Amino acid sequence: MDPIEYLKKNLALSIQAKQQLLMDEACLRLFERAVMAVVDSYKQGGRIYIAGNGGSAADAQHLAAEFVSKLARERAALPAEALTVDSSILTAIGNDYGYDLVFARQVAGKATAKDVFLGITTSGQSPNILKALEQCRSVAVPSIVFCGRDGGKVKLMADHAIIAPGDTTSTIQELHIVLAHTLCECVEAAMFGE
Repeated sequence: MDPIEYLKKNLALSIQAKQQLLMDEACLRLFERAVMAVVDSYKQGGRIYIAGNGGSAADAQHLAAEFVSKLARERAALPAEALTVDSSILTAIGNDYGYDLVFARQVAGKATAKDVFLGITTSGQSPNILKALEQCRSVAVPSIVFCGRDGGKVKLMADHAIIAPGDTTSTIQELHIVLAHTLCECVEAAMFGE
């Protein structure tokens, strides 16, 4: 095991995936539409609800914090909530309805048509994200997913599916963070001026 070679390999994979995304005009346009969905939500007095599993749950919390606190500039707070943090809600829904519904049930109880849902799933196959997207459709909540690989089933369910290139979970998750930070930066600029 050579740590330097591992690092070089991972940096090269990360750079390659980022360059691939940079050149994917269709994906860039999808991202632009996703940004506008969030901006429209905020202009209507809505909020963003964010969900994911494992590392993507941490990313959901990270992004919610960026919206509520700030990314890089002083501004008013923007309402955002990670659906991954309330242990009583998560365990009650998991116990009473099953883990597949932990996010869908929260969307049903919290979200309105002026809000937006963002699901984060590296595989694009997470059952609880799929159920949340079904719930979004049933109550007309706009939906976005950050996913990876071929987009999985979520790409067919979400209004805006941003597929991060890359073959490894770690590379896809790195791109999800770039997408999340850029989403927040764009929303800040749209809501509070350049």
